[in-house]
Amino acid sequence: MKPFTLATPTDADEAVRLVADDPDAAFLGGGTNLVDHLKLGVATPGALVDITRATSAEITDLPDGGPRVGAAVRNGDFTADRRARERYPLIVQSVLAGASGQLRNMATIGGNPLQRTRCVYFQDVTTPCNKREPGSGCGAHGGYTRYHAILGASEHCIATHPSDLAVALAAVDATVRVLGADGERTIPFTDLHRLPGDAPERDTTLAHGELITAIDLPALPMARRSLYRKVRDRASYAFALVSVAAAIELDGDRISDVRIALGGVAHKPWRAHRAEAVLRGARPLEETFETAAAAELADARPLDGVDGGNGFKTTLAARTIVAALRDLTEGARS
Repeated sequence: MKPFTLATPTDADEAVRLVADDPDAAFLGGGTNLVDHLKLGVATPGALVDITRATSAEITDLPDGGPRVGAAVRNGDFTADRRARERYPLIVQSVLAGASGQLRNMATIGGNPLQRTRCVYFQDVTTPCNKREPGSGCGAHGGYTRYHAILGASEHCIATHPSDLAVALAAVDATVRVLGADGERTIPFTDLHRLPGDAPERDTTLAHGELITAIDLPALPMARRSLYRKVRDRASYAFALVSVAAAIELDGDRISDVRIALGGVAHKPWRAHRAEAVLRGARPLEETFETAAAAELADARPLDGVDGGNGFKTTLAARTIVAALRDLTEGARS
């Protein structure tokens, strides 16, 4: 492991200054992703700035009725919050679907969406990886592709984003509050992450030194009827092959509004706008759900690989979307 310095500021402005002024510095939150990468030699910062005391660990109510979740709120604490459990079950379920109880008690709400990919080639410094070392190539192409992207990939990177929480936040249109050297700004959560394009080393739209200070959740009554469904190779402590975060609002026998986001299929949480457009105003019928899923996955591009590839993901994603919508509308369809 490369030696590094550690600073522990208690002020967000000071934390931002320390990182923004040093291109070799990085923020340290719960450390559940970064520490792994330090051990593997994937991340080699010369300075770490611990921001767990520089950002809020509180959940507060906003004037519009939605909560503001401080970046330092532990994932485990969020799932125990009464407001979160009652009003945003899909977000709570997404957090509980990730990692283990021990890790959830360390990981933070602000840090979790900034996880880097768990692609085996990214984590193996003996293999080429454009995300880890731009221009070195992508070892995953033609290799082990079971967990890789079917949407929005490029020749430079086919990795998927690992965060469960990020999928749910994309579905509810959360807002990210960010502090940088030039002051504060807000980012729609769906604009926080990037598709790889020709610069896969850039996971997000954040500039170096910009710090997530809080995540605002909208007052969204329809989120009470919501869920997070995750399909994985084993029952716990596994990343998603495919996941679906969905919320739905019914008006009589019609779907008046719906939000859907997918995980495990792209370099970023994938908002399913095509599927939503098919569903709005439609009756909650199985064939409608299937049509919506097909529309969303029309551009899916499965990958070949030494493990047989990931062609199964297109069918799996479609079935998971349909199953999630079926569960959410079961009473309305009976």
